Amino acid sequence: MSLKCGIVGLPNVGKSTIFNAITNAGAEAANYPFCTIEPNVGMVSVPDGRLNELVSVYHPKSIVPAVTEFVDIAGLVKGASKGEGLGNQFLTHIRECNAIMEVVRCFDDEDITHVLGSVDPVRDIDIIETELILKDLESVEKRLANENKTARTGNAKAKENAEACSILKKGLEEGKSAREFVGKNGDALDAIVQDLALLTAKPLFYCANIREDEIGTENQYVKSLKEFAAKQGTSVVVISGKIEEELSKMEAADKEEFLKELGMKESGLDSVVREGYRILGLQTFFTAGEKECRAWTFEKGAKAPQCAGVIHSDFEKGFIRAETLAFEDFRKHGSWNAAKEAGVVRTEGKDYVVKDGDIMFYLFNV
Repeated sequence: MSLKCGIVGLPNVGKSTIFNAITNAGAEAANYPFCTIEPNVGMVSVPDGRLNELVSVYHPKSIVPAVTEFVDIAGLVKGASKGEGLGNQFLTHIRECNAIMEVVRCFDDEDITHVLGSVDPVRDIDIIETELILKDLESVEKRLANENKTARTGNAKAKENAEACSILKKGLEEGKSAREFVGKNGDALDAIVQDLALLTAKPLFYCANIREDEIGTENQYVKSLKEFAAKQGTSVVVISGKIEEELSKMEAADKEEFLKELGMKESGLDSVVREGYRILGLQTFFTAGEKECRAWTFEKGAKAPQCAGVIHSDFEKGFIRAETLAFEDFRKHGSWNAAKEAGVVRTEGKDYVVKDGDIMFYLFNV
């Protein structure tokens, strides 16, 4: 799987500016609500220095990094769940994403209109969360009605599903997100959440958009956002849309120098992708050779055959074994052959849990 991240937020918080910067896709960004009326989609390579190290050794004909897909969704407003501000149709696009990045405005600027007239990160988050909850409630109520109808025929499974829907409905009506119920109320409830692709069940993190001259500092808005996120058990990535915009136009060497001047260890894109991978439990393994060096995304905890299936379903079906080299051992010895001579290339079977950074060579038979 790959990371597909939906970018949401109120109008004029910097969503499209950030989307443009990290994907360099050229989505329109203007100072009025609903500038984005169709979801913009951009694919970006996942920054990973380990792939560069493999390339410097193998000099392959083809280099294929892992990719992340970003979906910039039109600004949501109060009433979006009922169609206000064109929001209803855009909430549907979020269902197709496996993680949500909510951009929160954390800067003052008289030249950029705030749809509510003032900057208040926690209030803005509450509006977005409420609309997502209301949309989920609509989906759950429809499912509950269908399950109750089937349960009246004596269908035991429908009765179990109806009970699970009732638990979800009550929680959503109380203003709780669906993620608070996942894993705690039985398999039936978890299955319904997954089947309905409930918006508030998706992993979420906040992106605090600050002014370029405030980078490296923590203004009052960022502080309040971090305090709120900590209580929720949610994370915050702080970036400046304007700085990311400048970085997106630079060559790699200039970009590195610019980051050093700003005292930044990594770009906002790096931070966003890293956080997206973390909340989804995603990791990377590599295949490497003179023909191709490639990064593959997999779910943490996956075993060797499952990761083989990421490459091709035939690899998983006909899996025999995998030759595996930890990336740190590759770095230490400088090549696969040198690592093999040192005895650190391992032969692993179907029960091997693949580690982040593993370099894999699969043997299979179909």
